[in-house]
Amino acid sequence: MVPARTRDNGFRMSHPHFLYGTAWKEEQTERLTRLAIESGFRGIDTANQRRHYFEAGAGAAIAGAIRDGLVRREDLFVQTKFTYMRGQDHRLPYDANADPAPQVRQSFESSLQHLQLDSIDSYVLHGPSVGRGLGDVDRAVWRAMEQLPVRYLGVSNVALDQLEMLCAFARKKPAFVQNRCFARTRWDAAIRAFCRHNGIVYQGFSLLTANAAELQSPRFRAIAARLRRTPAQIVFRFAIQVGMLPLTGTTDPQHMREDLDLGFELSADDVETIENMAV
Repeated sequence: MVPARTRDNGFRMSHPHFLYGTAWKEEQTERLTRLAIESGFRGIDTANQRRHYFEAGAGAAIAGAIRDGLVRREDLFVQTKFTYMRGQDHRLPYDANADPAPQVRQSFESSLQHLQLDSIDSYVLHGPSVGRGLGDVDRAVWRAMEQLPVRYLGVSNVALDQLEMLCAFARKKPAFVQNRCFARTRWDAAIRAFCRHNGIVYQGFSLLTANAAELQSPRFRAIAARLRRTPAQIVFRFAIQVGMLPLTGTTDPQHMREDLDLGFELSADDVETIENMAV
């Protein structure tokens, strides 16, 4: 775990410098999450959304790693999410007819059971209920999340106007924002700037898959060739240097090890080139 800057309310946040994402792994979730922990990942990202995640598989891997003495619970940063019905399939983690606050509590308790833990480090609203602004249900859900026994709250798949409204409304401010990150928007520059100004940690996902064309550009490939690093290593090193907490969901053991091997620095010119390469 590495320390981050002190937030406005005075507490000291610590989090890993990298997260392993467990989406879309189905029956391989336990094996791959265990492999990620063995490779050195200490941050695990999941969601109580059976449509795209197998949260119980991640929990089995975490429990096994702790049981086998590979890690201690305090070594791990575990993050999961509350997902609205529109993002779920028929395997709901809550009563479809319940009000928002009971749904949040039911989903949270279900996550604790899936993860075989008595605490969750970060609990994330898995995207607002509407495309623009915030709905009444978002406010009700956030109020319910504020009552949960978690250290940090976060929000994902969020636009700038939504984040601004949430921060103005929230009693417990989001500690994390998790977004799909595109080079064509200068790596979500506007939201990253808002996060930086407000002491929020920006988590970027799909850094490779969302930017496949840009990572084939001559300028980017020249940086990778000069530093003798893989494209993934360059992207993740860039993300860390601009203050981002990156996610990877790789299923390749070699890539897991390579992605964590970031003991090098990009020059200021390299960072600027990558930040602006799709502009």
